[in-house]
Amino acid sequence: MSDELIQMGHGAGGLLMRRLVADVFARHFDNAALRELDDAATLTLPPGQVAFTTDAYVVKPLFFPGGDVGKLAVCGTVNDLAVMGAVPRYLSASFTLEEGLPLATLARVVVSMAAAAQEAGVEIVCGDTKVVARGEADGLFITTAGIGVFDGGGPARAPLEAGDAVVLSGTLGDHGVAVMVAREQFKLEATIESDCAPLGGLCAAMREAAPGLKFMRDPTRGGLAAALNEVAAAYGVGVEIYEENIPFNEDVVAVCEILGLDPLLVANEGRVVAVAPAAEAEALVAAMRNHPLGARAAVIGEVVAEPKRVFVRTTVGGTRILEMPLADQLPRIC
Repeated sequence: MSDELIQMGHGAGGLLMRRLVADVFARHFDNAALRELDDAATLTLPPGQVAFTTDAYVVKPLFFPGGDVGKLAVCGTVNDLAVMGAVPRYLSASFTLEEGLPLATLARVVVSMAAAAQEAGVEIVCGDTKVVARGEADGLFITTAGIGVFDGGGPARAPLEAGDAVVLSGTLGDHGVAVMVAREQFKLEATIESDCAPLGGLCAAMREAAPGLKFMRDPTRGGLAAALNEVAAAYGVGVEIYEENIPFNEDVVAVCEILGLDPLLVANEGRVVAVAPAAEAEALVAAMRNHPLGARAAVIGEVVAEPKRVFVRTTVGGTRILEMPLADQLPRIC
């Protein structure tokens, strides 16, 4: 396998494709539903609502400090389910492979996906493979879809009120900056690891510690700025955040200053921002800090009635509007 390259035949439905499925995907994703290799997986779900989501992952480079495209594809979809209050259960995975991709690279990604799925407590139960000609893709793209179930009866959503606390699980911008540094186009020597991680366990601990938890979101593309502006628009409220309370990795801040980036707009893949009643904020933060993925959790702001915008109370006592970003500062980071 170490010298083999992906050929057009690996996506043609013949013997090459069957060998690829058996030797790579079925071998590493092994579970009862996938083992049947039917046209669709047969699943047993509890009664009531389920959460269903999908996302595509086109990160460049494929491997970066703290993760890779495979881990990202699992964690990203798992996290979209977890912040809805659902327990992630099943994933599908669709691969678009470029002719000439080393088979060993694909296997390394699949092994990483299997490890991430095990950590997240989900099974990859179905999938698809397509191969495109050289130059028609950039190595490897992955699309995952996920199903989660609600063990508490439904999505975690409630009206937001002035005085509600805004809570963040950890440092911002680590993923986006780690991927950018890994591209080596800026010749930076910072040692920054992506925060890429599955949030299911942390979100479950948060829901248990704060029964009145009103909202959760993973601040991915567009970073915290996009997530909070979406909250403000959806709920018709304003949000004030306190710059001095926001946890940052010093190296991330330094790289952002060099490149003129705002770390509040940089993507994350293992962080959660939440809104909870002020009376539950202390217990919520304590529970988050007891989880490995929430060690630097903090109350970073509050919901306000007016103005219905997102603004930052700066460390020098001023304020600035935090706008919804027009586009990603850094392309192809997730």
